[in-house]
Amino acid sequence: MTTHPRIEEHPDLAEMRSRFERATSTPRAQAIETLALLAGLYLAASPWIVGFNGLTTLAVCNLITGAAYCLCMGGFGSAYERTHAMAWCAIAIGAWTIVSPWVVAGNVDTTRSVVSNVIVGAVALLLGLAMAAMDDRRPSRMRAAGPGPSIDPMR
Repeated sequence: MTTHPRIEEHPDLAEMRSRFERATSTPRAQAIETLALLAGLYLAASPWIVGFNGLTTLAVCNLITGAAYCLCMGGFGSAYERTHAMAWCAIAIGAWTIVSPWVVAGNVDTTRSVVSNVIVGAVALLLGLAMAAMDDRRPSRMRAAGPGPSIDPMR
């Protein structure tokens, strides 16, 4: 009778955790996370900063999407291995922020609201893309060649 080690002790899992730890401990990853949190906070507060808080539907939309963006992007530093897929949600929030002045019901497409949402939406989208790309750290020529030969140390 053989005993199987627990999944937490599997060497592939340990290697994946250390790779994610290396990815989030770089200054680039920390800068992306910080800028993303600032972008989310600005998005949530933008109706009052820019002055379109009278447009209640867009103000509420920005408040909710800004809070959601902060929650999506805020977990990367502490738990990247569990939250890196949330970067795709952050990309969708950035795209929604760009189009929301025209999609949200009511007459909310003023110059201030459009400029603010397009700029912060583009920044949010780019930061989400940067965080989503953070996982694959191999050089581009190695990615094009595909995975190399696999050597099983157990054989």
